[in-house]
Amino acid sequence: MSLVIHKASRLEGVLKVPGDKSISHRALILGAAARGRQTIDGIADSADVRTTMEALRAMGCFVESMPDGRTLVLTRAITPEFEIDAGNSGTTARLLAGLAAARARRCHIDGDASLRKRPMARVAEPLARMGARVVLANGGTLPATIEGGALHGIRYEMTVPSAQVKSAVLIAGVFAEGETTVVDRVPTRDHTEIMLAAMGADIAREGNTVRVRGGVPLEGVHVTVPGDFSSAAYFLVATILIPGSRVHLPFTGVNPRRAGLLNVLERMGAAFSIDALHTGISEHAGDLATAHAPLHGVTVDDPAAIASIIDEIPVLAVAATQAEGRTEIRGAGELRHKESDRIDAIAHNLRALGASIETFDDGFAVEGPTRLRGAAVSSFGDHRIAMSMAVAGLVADGHTEIDDASVVEISYPKFFADLRTLIR
Repeated sequence: MSLVIHKASRLEGVLKVPGDKSISHRALILGAAARGRQTIDGIADSADVRTTMEALRAMGCFVESMPDGRTLVLTRAITPEFEIDAGNSGTTARLLAGLAAARARRCHIDGDASLRKRPMARVAEPLARMGARVVLANGGTLPATIEGGALHGIRYEMTVPSAQVKSAVLIAGVFAEGETTVVDRVPTRDHTEIMLAAMGADIAREGNTVRVRGGVPLEGVHVTVPGDFSSAAYFLVATILIPGSRVHLPFTGVNPRRAGLLNVLERMGAAFSIDALHTGISEHAGDLATAHAPLHGVTVDDPAAIASIIDEIPVLAVAATQAEGRTEIRGAGELRHKESDRIDAIAHNLRALGASIETFDDGFAVEGPTRLRGAAVSSFGDHRIAMSMAVAGLVADGHTEIDDASVVEISYPKFFADLRTLIR
């Protein structure tokens, strides 16, 4: 399905973005690993999260939506042997690999053509060191076969910044003998650590080192999922770029390791207010608001900053086209291993719209400001590219046609409908 975006005069209004996808995955998976009931309010309604639900059902778990709107997770007994179709979801594949290594006699994990291209060896290697047997396809990708069993704790120093790999090792470590230590050279999102602590795990963090002691059972809790910051990012950037715009996004996640885009945009000249700050199970969330502001270019190359904005870099590139001067992103080579090669996808589409962008192996540089002109662009089968191009279309003259726009179902099925409610 292609979709046409027209230039907008301004954005204004209040919008509650859907529940955080990363937290939703973890609430489901850790709930399946826990004793008792795990209840979840505000779970993300996305294809990826539905994939995790179906995977847990395949494992023998009870996962259902209740009449009060909550999602209930109960673990009866995990089936010794099962197959998981992870679809397009790297989080599903990698985190459930950690659970399967500890709880399954044999598990087969596969995914769609896009997920089959994404690296899995980075997960398989530490799980194998813990005692699991992991067999991957040629090239270290899916499909994967995991034979789990009695695991032992290890000390693992992360080779790439990846919250998914860290989470897989920590989940396996909950069931391993002894202590498992993960050294995160670059701080990555910490939703798993926060939720494990809330569920009673013996877990401690000192700097970038996380330790979990195995054999301590998890207890089901009630989780309220805040709005997804990555979803909010598109509305924030569009508001900042379009004169006269102002939006308010209530109860949105602002975890410091996740919401680094706020810091980058503030450096560029934007301003934000965060009211009614909540800390449910220690996850920061608040009512987030912003308005139009002129921007100037910046350089982002600090590894910790890059890790905190990795999913928002495509829409940051759109913001850079309207900023005065040069914006340079370096150290973001991980973008080449997402649902698409996001560096090439960003460059291809922004050039089609008239932007000046130079690419590197690990990032890009944009010269601005540029008056964008509407054109045909591609989602490259990537939800974050599709939504970023929608933001570009709002500031481009004429109309912008996005090919395969329905791919937003992966993370935000109502994205275009919600966007229309703010356009004035």
